[in-house]
Amino acid sequence: MHLIDTHSHLYLDDFTGDIDEVIQRAFHCGVERIFLPNIDSDTIVPLHKLADRYPQRLIPLMGLHPTHVKENYKTELDAIFQQLKRYAYKGIGEIGIDLYHDRSFLDEQNDVFEKQLEMALMLDIPVVIHARDSFHEILRIVKQKKFEKVTGIFHAFTGNKDLAEEITSMGFMLGIGGILTYKNSKLSEVVKAIDIENIVLESDSPYLAPVPYRGTRNECSYLIYIVQKVAEIKGLTPDEVGTITSHNAKKIFKIE
Repeated sequence: MHLIDTHSHLYLDDFTGDIDEVIQRAFHCGVERIFLPNIDSDTIVPLHKLADRYPQRLIPLMGLHPTHVKENYKTELDAIFQQLKRYAYKGIGEIGIDLYHDRSFLDEQNDVFEKQLEMALMLDIPVVIHARDSFHEILRIVKQKKFEKVTGIFHAFTGNKDLAEEITSMGFMLGIGGILTYKNSKLSEVVKAIDIENIVLESDSPYLAPVPYRGTRNECSYLIYIVQKVAEIKGLTPDEVGTITSHNAKKIFKIE
């Protein structure tokens, strides 16, 4: 099986002590590449330290996460932009707007999101969008004419079929992860309705572990449970799901 995990935070402290074992389990399960979106200036060093140990297989992305947009956002954003000048990243992420945790920095989140979209256009690379409780705000920005050529992934998609169709019609892909396996999730209806050519797979480890590991630390090897669920819904084999979604990931990130 050939798999690509388009979203993991393996460089976080959650994996201190057994990171190499976690990565080897992923490789053993067929996960050939793992994309690592950044969070803020503090995670740049550990992100690259880990990625440098597994070149070509762990692929760093650079961005400022919306939940880390605070009073010092200009300093943080400058650090991200300086990093984007130093290294040829395959994408900008994890970026977006998060209104679940805190709405007090909405204006700042909007500003940071727009500036990172502008940088993505300038560098001609895709974005990985975090849109928790903020689809309306995100789409209002992305639909501006100046951003019509932006492409990327809506990470951890949780919207309905109509929203999925709207997003994919704009050239974006849907990041599907462990939530798909949850008993009360509505994502099965979305995955059934959306062409698999618009889907990429993600673990979001250490978060959102799929059933049967829900509630525990997630890891990239658990991607196989998401593959199995997608295969069941789409009437495909797991190998077919892996091949197609990996092709989709390579296409969006412009990799061989």
